[in-house]
Amino acid sequence: MNDPTNWYERYNTSTIVTLRVRVEDKPGSLANVLTALAEQSAQLGDISLVGADGEHKVRDIQVFFADTAQRDRTMAALAKLPGVTLIRSVDEVMEIHRGGTIETKARVPLESLMDLRMVYTPGVATVCTAIADNPSLAWDYTALGNKIAIVTDGSAVLGIGNIGALAGLPVMEGKAAILDRFAGLSAEPILVNTQDPAEIIEVIERIADGYGAIQLEDIAAPACFTIERELEPRLGKPIFHDDQHGTATVCIAGLISALRRTGRKMSDVNAAILGAGAAGSAIARFLVDLGVADVVVCDGAGALYRGRTARMNNEKTELAKITNRENVQGTLSEVMAHRNLFVGVSRPNLVTQDMVRSMDRDPIVFALANPVSEISVGDALAAGAAVAVDGRGMNNALAYPGIFRGALDARATKITHAMKTAAAEALANAAGDDLLPNMLDLSVHKAVANAVARAWTPEEL
Repeated sequence: MNDPTNWYERYNTSTIVTLRVRVEDKPGSLANVLTALAEQSAQLGDISLVGADGEHKVRDIQVFFADTAQRDRTMAALAKLPGVTLIRSVDEVMEIHRGGTIETKARVPLESLMDLRMVYTPGVATVCTAIADNPSLAWDYTALGNKIAIVTDGSAVLGIGNIGALAGLPVMEGKAAILDRFAGLSAEPILVNTQDPAEIIEVIERIADGYGAIQLEDIAAPACFTIERELEPRLGKPIFHDDQHGTATVCIAGLISALRRTGRKMSDVNAAILGAGAAGSAIARFLVDLGVADVVVCDGAGALYRGRTARMNNEKTELAKITNRENVQGTLSEVMAHRNLFVGVSRPNLVTQDMVRSMDRDPIVFALANPVSEISVGDALAAGAAVAVDGRGMNNALAYPGIFRGALDARATKITHAMKTAAAEALANAAGDDLLPNMLDLSVHKAVANAVARAWTPEEL
């Protein structure tokens, strides 16, 4: 599924730097540079010759670093090499975000005064009057049906944590870029400078008329549950918390493919989920709705069960009511024993090979913590997993562009379980021999959108 020359994907590092170095044009000079990089455990990508003079060659070397500390050590090592000059270093991730990753452009020409008069005053008054008389016309004569607000308070950004809305803006811009590229949707980041759920709800209510749907993004649990639950009936338009439902939809798509590989049905699944936050709760509820045999959700204190009081909140209590049929108690390792599905949406390195070995034969392991998973794919497979995938291989960007596109095309007033199920099935059907399809394949997102639009039925309201 992945391009083997995608070094960023292969090495799963956080920093990409292109080093431009001038080295003496004699045998062994470049080898000295590469040896210094290897001694710092730096992973290399492309190397290209960009210039030469009578005594030197200039090369660009793409280097992948696990963190800034490794980068700094490597730079110091290069500075000590005789006959080598580091001309510059470019952080490619920072550069791709320079100036932002999105912009707003006009969809119609403004080449003449007549164009201007029709787009703006006085001609636009005709459209305004028509919408005032019949608000539903906004779907036809504005961008409303193609426009999404991506709302964040910055309380749970990626795997970084509570860094605030402004620091989370690059993520929101990235989401908007993905929605444009894969679903032809316009999305605007909305940064809310509060982490009070009531205030966030009020802000969204007051801006909602300008958008066909609302994407909640990087809002921590349990606030995210409250915000979505309160807004959905009030707004009468799709409210979608991607960390919950996008992750859950892609997880179910992968599970459908994995069950086909292992010869199981959904009713055969006995799942252990690590993580009782936004993603874990949504995945658990999705599995229950699909009729799996049992789901036990674990957090840092072990299994959620009816009657547990330690480290519980209202959301966990409600989740315990619909999961854990036998009301088992215990640690994650105890819960995983003899189960055939593990889903991790928590923290790195919490699952061992012995824990995988304790599972039922040919278990399915989805270790989705980012940027480092609960157990590596290689370790899970070596311990007997029939299918194993990490967060790199199960990206929620496979789901949400098509889900929003389909919901807006159908003019849906909410995103239902049937629509999410249709999206998951479309992804699984598009996967071929892989667990999930190629995210860069535009036909995949179109297939998801079509399936979601067909699945919308107002009767579900």
